[in-house]
Amino acid sequence: MALWAALLCALVASLLSGLYLLGVFRSRRPNEPPLDKGIIPWLGYVLDFRKNSSEFLKKMQRKHGDIFTVLIGGYYFTFVMDPFCFGAIMKESRSKLDFRSFASKLVLQVFGYKPIKASQSTMHALSMKHLTGDGLNLLTKATMGNLQKLMFSKLSSREEERPWQEDSLFHYCYNIVFRAGYLALYGTESHRGVDNEEEANERDLIHSNQLFNEFRKYDRLFPCLAYSMLPPKDKLEAERLKRFFWSTLSVRRSCQKDNVSGWISDQDQFLAENGVPEYMRDRFRFMLLWASQGNTGPTAFWLLLYLMKHPDAMRAVKEEVEKVLRENGHEVKAGSPPTDITRDMLNQTPLLDSALEETLRLVAAPLLVRAVLQDMSLEMSNGTEYVLRKGDRVALFPHLSVQMDPKIHPEPHRFKYDRFINPDGTKKDFYKDGKRLKYFNMPWGAGISICPGRFFATTEIKLFVFLMLAHYDLELVDGEEEIPAIDISRWGFGTMQPVHDVHFRYRQRF
Repeated sequence: MALWAALLCALVASLLSGLYLLGVFRSRRPNEPPLDKGIIPWLGYVLDFRKNSSEFLKKMQRKHGDIFTVLIGGYYFTFVMDPFCFGAIMKESRSKLDFRSFASKLVLQVFGYKPIKASQSTMHALSMKHLTGDGLNLLTKATMGNLQKLMFSKLSSREEERPWQEDSLFHYCYNIVFRAGYLALYGTESHRGVDNEEEANERDLIHSNQLFNEFRKYDRLFPCLAYSMLPPKDKLEAERLKRFFWSTLSVRRSCQKDNVSGWISDQDQFLAENGVPEYMRDRFRFMLLWASQGNTGPTAFWLLLYLMKHPDAMRAVKEEVEKVLRENGHEVKAGSPPTDITRDMLNQTPLLDSALEETLRLVAAPLLVRAVLQDMSLEMSNGTEYVLRKGDRVALFPHLSVQMDPKIHPEPHRFKYDRFINPDGTKKDFYKDGKRLKYFNMPWGAGISICPGRFFATTEIKLFVFLMLAHYDLELVDGEEEIPAIDISRWGFGTMQPVHDVHFRYRQRF
């Protein structure tokens, strides 16, 4: 009898522990945000969130207000939709809110890279060294050369040899921008062992195109991989692609390249000096490739598409490009070589900057997450104070709470190329309910986790669009075609992608 009683107690204890882990017994404590666990233990709202994150959060905001806690796949996420609270969250110390634990799990899952405990400040300093200032000047020059090689290798100086060419806009933009950035960062074919520079350049073109095709396969799997929702066949393909990139981008192969950027080489040296094995450094390089090139091409696509769909915007930005070229002695003429664009010239384009910022407002949708390491309070803009519970996660989704808020951006679904500048070309301030906002557009994140490569990414996009507008006439094959919807499976992972491509045509201008 005693044995059966002991077994029964053990079974009950095990059952209660399981139910506790599933979140069955969690209840809202005093001063905590509204709690919504859904009807499915442990899973909670994971299916709704995965189906369409933005629509799910709109529904929760209508139901609960500007702060609420929901159960998603075993984790409790407190979403904060009040942009006046963002500063407090971004500035909070790592002893209370930490983004690295969440990020570390994600990069291990999708890239196979396990971050080291070495000084993150050193890694950040290396990024700042090479992705801003003089380091960015070097990368701009390298990217410029690669764009010219990819875009203008077959330019003609004869009018009869300048016909319209047709292509798919998303593929074209993603392909060119990705390859130019990849070659600038990871190096070019060594001239050693080849007959001439032309042969080395041809190898770069072939190799970078092959790499892009494999990258697109991985990119399509990325959202489901991040959510651990890949079917068995796709899991095998994801593992194959990981091994391909680990090998192709490996430290060993890098030694055979010329012009490897300091950003790549210095970070590898730092990891090696901190005892990171070579195979893990190979995986780190794969992570950097996706981080640096996964969003620039898609953003360039949306920017060019919006310009082509809005003739007034295209006309204004193109006139600005021509003005900058003319004032800097780089006016494009018949028979002239491809334009060399400098960072100084890119700093003279307030309309292009605003059009790019507006594009990012419409299509950049990162999910910003922090782990709550200890109980803490958060005051909302209306003065209400809430307690955030240790072990939960705090999340921001600026695309919904800031970028598409009509109180901040009137007619938020409309593309306004000059939305971010005043008539005199200066940057515009933004307000909500009469109060000035610090965070009115957050495509790169914010705070300590803000994207360190944002200046290089912006430079890549602007260089590409600048060259396209300077050297080509552009138009959609079907001028009446609607702008495609976004692929809602990619909410939370940076720049959104279209559900289908758009055909366009381009022709050399001179």
